[in-house]
Amino acid sequence: MDPDSGGKPPEGGASTAGRGEGRSSRRRKAKRRGKNLNAAPSAHGGSAQDAAPVERPETNEPANPARKRKRRRARSASNGRAEGGNALNGRDAVVALVAERPETGKRKRRKKNRGGRGLQGRPLVQARNEPAFDPTLAIRLPNGQTAKLAQGENTAPPQIYRDDFYAALDLGTNNCRLLIAQPTRPGQFRVVDAFSRIVRLGEGLAANRRLSDEAMDRAVEALKVCASKLAGRPIRKMRLIATEACRSADNGALFLERVTRETGLTLEIIDRETEARLAVSGCSSLVGREARSVVLFDIGGGSSEIAVIRIGNNRSSRLANHITHWTSLPVGVVTLSERHGGRDVTPNVFEAMVTEVEGMLARFDCPPLGEPHARLEDFHLIGTSGTVTTLAGVHLDLPRYDRRKVDGLWLSDAEVTAMQAKLLSWGFADRAANPCIGPDRADLVLAGCAILEAIRRRWPSARMRVADRGLREGILTDMMADDGAWRRGRPRRMAAERHDEGARR
Repeated sequence: MDPDSGGKPPEGGASTAGRGEGRSSRRRKAKRRGKNLNAAPSAHGGSAQDAAPVERPETNEPANPARKRKRRRARSASNGRAEGGNALNGRDAVVALVAERPETGKRKRRKKNRGGRGLQGRPLVQARNEPAFDPTLAIRLPNGQTAKLAQGENTAPPQIYRDDFYAALDLGTNNCRLLIAQPTRPGQFRVVDAFSRIVRLGEGLAANRRLSDEAMDRAVEALKVCASKLAGRPIRKMRLIATEACRSADNGALFLERVTRETGLTLEIIDRETEARLAVSGCSSLVGREARSVVLFDIGGGSSEIAVIRIGNNRSSRLANHITHWTSLPVGVVTLSERHGGRDVTPNVFEAMVTEVEGMLARFDCPPLGEPHARLEDFHLIGTSGTVTTLAGVHLDLPRYDRRKVDGLWLSDAEVTAMQAKLLSWGFADRAANPCIGPDRADLVLAGCAILEAIRRRWPSARMRVADRGLREGILTDMMADDGAWRRGRPRRMAAERHDEGARR
């Protein structure tokens, strides 16, 4: 807007002069005092000290007192410098031009930068030699690749990190999941893209030890989506894993060859110990400082990993280093529901599933954690799986599943018992209608509850923490730590700076 029009000025650039004086009044006063009328008028009104006459040098230019503030005129890039003291051209004024002043023999003082503003309180503006921001500007990364910034409403580019993206993919017996993230503060990262789809790769695996053609087709289609997401970003490091279904299937290796051929992705089959350690790494932030021992379990589709963690006085930065005992049960929600039936589960069928898992846990040689515990906070369970997150969602009576409310939630022993009894009382249609379960999990959730019940009987605990995280988060945490992502300084820089650096390289 015209600074002399009398309208209300924007915040941060408001004039301190009374509006009754107007532009002409200021110019008349300036003329009487011998000021240069051709000088660019100030956007701020003069103060009482500004109005006082000052000694002028022979150059006929105004003096520069220490406390005097003057606005420097700006002009638009297309119209050139404004003539005759015309007002700025609104939003088109993008480059600040500073009028050249002759030397007066006096030392010129610069005011300090206060409150994130430029010299003499002016808002920071774009440098004269800096190109205007282009939302589709291609940024060259240190690894030689380029990425395009997403186009947004703001004219300022998003803030991104130097070593941008890490990716983790987990192809399990029931789900195909992908996370792409950037490191932030030490031990943390920001998810920039994610994908999850139920593929039931292990469907029918328990009966014939082979992956069916239908299941492999579903998995390949999901992996093609993951491949397109990975191709759209410059990934610094990635790790793509396959777990129990590919590990135990006779044709698991052939299936992964087909995945590479059709999607370009190369997946590795990890062993059970690695799977347990990754689950612990992914949930390390949910173990409180007061905990002395924890049992962490991951109920999967074809296997269930359990890790016993004992934390002494010297706690390592990697929680997986504190694992003292671990086991992998060859049973998951898919395999257990196929053996006992998952649609119509009676209390007798449920107890039979619990008994089967208890027999597997009886062969796990693990010393007792000590009972009774001196303090409630010394020991607790951590569950990371669709089973425990479903229980949490039902417990909260969510109209739709919300990870932000579920991840990190504490459930008491009585609350877990009540939720399991509630699910057992529902029929298949009731479970399928619940927004936190849905038809895809309605025949699997009670099998997961049976595995959970066997774990609770082996390690009784007054409380359990819910983790909506797991292998992918563990993979990302380990990759970023090994890569030194949190040790190196990672200042946030604007897109133009990154673009200039890429051009210099």
